[in-house]
Amino acid sequence: MNIVSVDYDGLIPNNVELGTDVRVKRALEKWHPGYIDWWNDMGPEGFQKSLVYLRTAVSVDPKGWAKFDYVRMPEYRWGILLAPQLDGRKIPFGAHAGEQAWQEVPGEYRAMLRRLIVIQGDTEPASVEQQRHLGKTAPSLYDMRNLFQVNVEEGRHLWAMVYLLQKYFGTDGREEAEALLQRRSGDPDTPRMLGAFNEKTPDWLSFFMFTYFTDRDGKMQLEALAQSGFDPLSRTCRFMLTEEAHHMFVGETGVTRVIQRTCEAMKEAGIDDPYDIAKVRKLGVIDLPTIQKKANLHFSLTLDLFGNEISTNAANAFHSGLKGRFREDRLKDDHKLESGTYPVLRLVDGQIKNEDAPALSALNMRLRDDYVVDCNAGVGRWNKVIEGFGIPFQIKLPHVAFHRNIGEFSKIKADAQGNVLSDAEWSKRRSDFLPSDGDKDYIESLMQPQFDIGKFASWIAPPKVGIDNKPGDFEYVKIA
Repeated sequence: MNIVSVDYDGLIPNNVELGTDVRVKRALEKWHPGYIDWWNDMGPEGFQKSLVYLRTAVSVDPKGWAKFDYVRMPEYRWGILLAPQLDGRKIPFGAHAGEQAWQEVPGEYRAMLRRLIVIQGDTEPASVEQQRHLGKTAPSLYDMRNLFQVNVEEGRHLWAMVYLLQKYFGTDGREEAEALLQRRSGDPDTPRMLGAFNEKTPDWLSFFMFTYFTDRDGKMQLEALAQSGFDPLSRTCRFMLTEEAHHMFVGETGVTRVIQRTCEAMKEAGIDDPYDIAKVRKLGVIDLPTIQKKANLHFSLTLDLFGNEISTNAANAFHSGLKGRFREDRLKDDHKLESGTYPVLRLVDGQIKNEDAPALSALNMRLRDDYVVDCNAGVGRWNKVIEGFGIPFQIKLPHVAFHRNIGEFSKIKADAQGNVLSDAEWSKRRSDFLPSDGDKDYIESLMQPQFDIGKFASWIAPPKVGIDNKPGDFEYVKIA
């Protein structure tokens, strides 16, 4: 294993020896002004001149890979960082299992590989666009800083994918890199490629749910791509996972702090019934049933990102050695999946049933199942907080058939327990499961900015510890 130090002397920090690759260096330097224009147009609105206490990657050594300092976001040193190359690495799965990992694009898989990279790349700027207005209603400078840290790292992840396109895909790659700057989240004419990345993020609870649920899908996809037989993609995703962990931390702890503040306020007011929503809302906090509805919404939207349960594309990507399973290197089977089955939930005669499907075709389902297990771990930690206050309420993930727009259950309506409903029943009960207009209006009414140093909005508890071990009254953002 070799660890290449990061070169910070040029316009584009990197550990890929960009200085010796004149063609790619010029292509990226040509792309750079368009990126900065995109950032200024679509990045965090109103705070581009503020000094933000951000971490910047300075190494790919996991023991000391980041430094913290104040920086204006447009001056953040985005760059290209790959995890160390593993000597003698072999392709771990598919038809080419056991062969040397590819350092160049295998010709027969060029189009498939490019599409995988473009789809991953498209999600990165999309989330920045979705979150660009949130700074104005930040519940604290701590939370504002976390938002901006997530945003600049999503920007860096875009750079990671653009480097692969520019270096390995010639003219096609350059065109795709430009297109990544042209699409816009939610734009009716040029939307982002995946549905969940065209949804609005209207409030901070939505942001925390997005970073918990949707960034967790990002983790699952990166874990699968980190197994890729195309070694530059594997190395890129391995380092991206280091940064992605913080995004999920922001989501999980953000929701935890919302729940904690609600439970504290209920106890202080002597309210034991979590369903007495009017009383709870008078306390200026978000009631637990509404938090459940938000979880239902973001979980179901994220499930659609896994695609169809039975997928020829997923099978082809695995068979070709381009995209593996979640932590493929820890699984105990032949890593080829040419025989064997995997249980898949299907809609059979109007009923939801498990059926065995060829394991190779069911890879999306398997990745989604791994995702649900991962999600449930954090939900369990949220419930421990509620339990600690003695409040009779549990947050539960809805059934995977609930509120789906892609896949096996997109043609039906189901409640949160997975019971199939008629269209009329769904219309009548929709607001039992998903945020109503009244719920949205109430949450929006709470979104008043709290920019005083060390202070927090009424609806969220302070964090247990500060970023970089800073004290509670640290000025995480110096607002310009």
